[in-house]
Amino acid sequence: MSSFFRHVIGFDDAPFDPDYRGDVLVVGAVYAGPRLDGVLSAKVRRDGVNATAVLIRMLRGSRFLPQTHLVLLQGIAFAGFNVVDLDALYQAVNRPVIVVVRRRPNLSRIKAALLEHVTGGSRKWRLIEKAGPMEPIGGLFVQRAAITLDRAALALHGLAIHSSMPEPLRTAHLIAGGVTRGESRHPV
Repeated sequence: MSSFFRHVIGFDDAPFDPDYRGDVLVVGAVYAGPRLDGVLSAKVRRDGVNATAVLIRMLRGSRFLPQTHLVLLQGIAFAGFNVVDLDALYQAVNRPVIVVVRRRPNLSRIKAALLEHVTGGSRKWRLIEKAGPMEPIGGLFVQRAAITLDRAALALHGLAIHSSMPEPLRTAHLIAGGVTRGESRHPV
């Protein structure tokens, strides 16, 4: 694992049915080097506006934050279109943040969906734009706050153990799915 990002927390949301409305579980997998050291969890509103505040509260209330070097997010939005404000998250916890996805998102489709179908869609679209462009790194795509592209590439490469996806995100994904569905599926 990456030597200068030894303590990392990766967050992913749990799967949910397309017609579900309500709160969706978000899981944080806390890593100290190659070891899973803890798990954080909270709920965010489906297509809501509280993802940033929930992540800040979860991190600030955690005994893990003082040692944390880096925060990873599996996508910029949780629970559908509950978009995270990357800069606000960074400012609140004073840790670099990297959004990681496997495939380059179709931003024109996302923009159209937000503006045409989601309450507060224009504000959410502005947060996505404010986070910067999706940049390729080692077969993944990232957005980032308070970290250079080179350092982000080193961190992600060092955290990739069983796939190109960083282990804290892979683990958060498996835990969130297993807790919600009774069994994890589709490792990232």
